[in-house]
Amino acid sequence: MSTNTNTGDIVLGVDIGGTFTDFALLKQASGELYIGKQLTTPDDPGRAFLEGVGELCKRAGVAYADLARISHATTLVTNAIIERKGCVTGLIMTEGFRDVLVMGRESRYDHYDYRFERPDPIVPRSLTREVSERMAWNGEVLQTIDLDSARRALTELAAAGVASVAVCLLHAYRNAAHEQVIRDLAAREFPQIDCTISSEVAPELREYERASTTVLNAYVRPGVKNYLSQLDAVLAARGYRKHVHVMLSNGGISSVDIAQQIPIQLIESGPAAGALAAARYAELLGIEHALAFDMGGTTAKLCCIENGQPFHANIFETARAMRFRRGSGLPVLIPVIELIEIGAGGGSIAHIDTLGLLKVGPHSAGAAPGPAAYGRGGTKPTVTDADLVLGFVDPAGFLGGDMTLDAAAAKNAIDESVGVPLAKTTVEAAWGIFAVVNEAMVAAGKRYAAERALDIRTFTLITFGGAAPIHAWQVAKILGIRRIVYPLGAGATSAVGLCIAPPVINLSRSYVGPLDVLDWSRVGAMYAEMEARANAMLEAAGARIDEITIERSVDIRYSGQGYEIEVPVSGIDFTGGDRAAALQQVTARFETAYARQFGRALSIAATEAITWRVRAAGKKPPFNLSPQLPGKIDATARKASRRVYFGPQHGHVDCAVYSRYGLTPGESGAGPALIEERETTVVIAPDAKWSVDAYSNLVVDL
Repeated sequence: MSTNTNTGDIVLGVDIGGTFTDFALLKQASGELYIGKQLTTPDDPGRAFLEGVGELCKRAGVAYADLARISHATTLVTNAIIERKGCVTGLIMTEGFRDVLVMGRESRYDHYDYRFERPDPIVPRSLTREVSERMAWNGEVLQTIDLDSARRALTELAAAGVASVAVCLLHAYRNAAHEQVIRDLAAREFPQIDCTISSEVAPELREYERASTTVLNAYVRPGVKNYLSQLDAVLAARGYRKHVHVMLSNGGISSVDIAQQIPIQLIESGPAAGALAAARYAELLGIEHALAFDMGGTTAKLCCIENGQPFHANIFETARAMRFRRGSGLPVLIPVIELIEIGAGGGSIAHIDTLGLLKVGPHSAGAAPGPAAYGRGGTKPTVTDADLVLGFVDPAGFLGGDMTLDAAAAKNAIDESVGVPLAKTTVEAAWGIFAVVNEAMVAAGKRYAAERALDIRTFTLITFGGAAPIHAWQVAKILGIRRIVYPLGAGATSAVGLCIAPPVINLSRSYVGPLDVLDWSRVGAMYAEMEARANAMLEAAGARIDEITIERSVDIRYSGQGYEIEVPVSGIDFTGGDRAAALQQVTARFETAYARQFGRALSIAATEAITWRVRAAGKKPPFNLSPQLPGKIDATARKASRRVYFGPQHGHVDCAVYSRYGLTPGESGAGPALIEERETTVVIAPDAKWSVDAYSNLVVDL
């Protein structure tokens, strides 16, 4: 039974990751935050979801009916694509373009590697069909669609056992009429087949990327629809009075209906939630330049944040044939929070390669069998095993003592696979694993900073996830970062991000042409149509129309270039009579953005617009935090001491161990120290200073 008297402000977030599922329940008025973490159940992700939600609600004294919103992030889409466990999918293309998916792009992601690999298309050529029709680049109908050829294509695909079909016709981003004919035909005559059309999923230029995105959406849509429908039904049966909301890859939440129609937008939902939380912390603390560092059980993610806003991108790659090699994956035309992803998590497996070198990842032990220390059948040494051997992790205090780690199994796995082959002691081998995985994250951060012309040394590291607080001190030290912020409940910060995410919708339309000859009235009408649709979608997600803010942008390039940059154009009047003024403003903003990214602008070159974009967002939920996690205040902060290995420079050091729940705002101290909470441990280096700020964030200065 509920003991809560103010039920309109309670929100709950659930992030299902590859190894752990994280939970957060926030009472927005009081700032009380309850968090939880448990192993993901890969065979049935919904089981961990429901078990964890039930336990957290019980701990908070809240009934399902008290919850104003449940927001969810999931790896379901990513796993279905990577593991090729989606439904049998067909593809319908314009006649003559059957091999778009097979051909892909002409360029190779590594010109000097003759062994380079590309992922196989999701839809094989045998399940690709053509229809007779043709649209011109400007949307003019050159050949009316032949209904008989469309019916024949659907009949053949149905006979082949296809459960979902993607439709991607030439230039449908300018005129969707023919795609809509096929969608309506499928609904009337082939109701057993789910139909996705590109003009609803990715109405943008570039045939291969648009086809890839449409196919991936079709591939996962039946499974996502079923999962979310079942989850909604179970929650309703337990008393939850609304529909579950879902985090999109753009860092905003949406209604379950939108998620079911375009589930490909969920592909980076969990990492996006963590980056969004870091951005809100940066905003709360007045940090101008921040680097979010999220390291969980499977991967590590880095995200740059400026003035409280994470960097964004409009294309993403998934299912890379060469993991973490840009260009080797399947392109997805969706707006995403821009993340650097590295195969470095607590479950990343250490091994010796053919050259006798120590490598960590990209393969992970995941939740099952997990690291050797989990005692669930894993025998390979992982980062978590190394952290345990080094003394950073308390074997009896993992997950608050709910799970005891097997230190002997961790030691044996490290000795067998790393120590003996390299003739190193157990501790030396464990430190090698620790250092190698940290260097991988450092290298990724340095590369990203160089590409963006950023001085990473001026950034503050905001650290969260189950493993990041253990590794952040060395990562920051090598990068030259001087300050680290660890939010309270850092082990489940991504779930906190779900509680404070606003509803956000991104829409786009490709309208290509030189800036000086564009039909500005068409641009204005296009923006008006996108904004009206975005407003309606946000209202369906629970936003108030008077609280919605809209940002406009356009992708522009110099004529002849292959790629473009996004330029903000909010505030420019495209419907007024002063065409010259609009052109001048757009051109000036493009040159400013171009010079910022590439060092100079080419003012004598002609420019052309490619894709016009709208980002609509509802009001940000309040982010008030209590200085303590409810029920977690310890009488004394100092728990004990533990011998910890801090590398060859310091060796084994007696390390003070504190309970995070016993530290109050204003307290401070010096390293070396370990500050433990249920979901993670913060490691304070021997030469660092730490303090607790007004929000109970742990702030460490190196």
